[in-house]
Amino acid sequence: MRVGLYPGSFDPITVGHIDIIERAFTIVDHLVIAIGKNATKTPLFELDKRLAMIEEEVGPKAAARDVRLEVISFDTLLVDVARQYKAGLIIRGLRSASDFEYETQMTAMNRTMAPEIETIFLPASPEVGFVSSTLVRQIVGMGGVVDPFVPASVLKKINELK
Repeated sequence: MRVGLYPGSFDPITVGHIDIIERAFTIVDHLVIAIGKNATKTPLFELDKRLAMIEEEVGPKAAARDVRLEVISFDTLLVDVARQYKAGLIIRGLRSASDFEYETQMTAMNRTMAPEIETIFLPASPEVGFVSSTLVRQIVGMGGVVDPFVPASVLKKINELK
């Protein structure tokens, strides 16, 4: 069984995340989506809501692809989480060259600590390559429209915040 770990803040989960997740379903049998706790960021949604939104949005898609899905949170080293879940792959989405530079540094650190775990990069599809959770949060904070950037179920939760 090929196990992949897809980490991120997912605050909120966007159409860009969904793009990477659906493509990850084609290369793994078991996908662990891991929400990192970041004490330095003020979240739009609390951790339990993010876990629930991801489950709601991608759970049925995983089932349809016959992929086992787990959605978890973590506040430890990513490689320790990967080992805990027996993930041989860390999956990272790339939107731009700056993402690549940052991610290659992280990959080198992770590979040094855990050479048995491989990191793979999935470039974002062109139609969603510009979407980020950070930009969505900024648009929401300024009262803008985020309909094209998040799934309908997440948009509903965003509208409930207003």
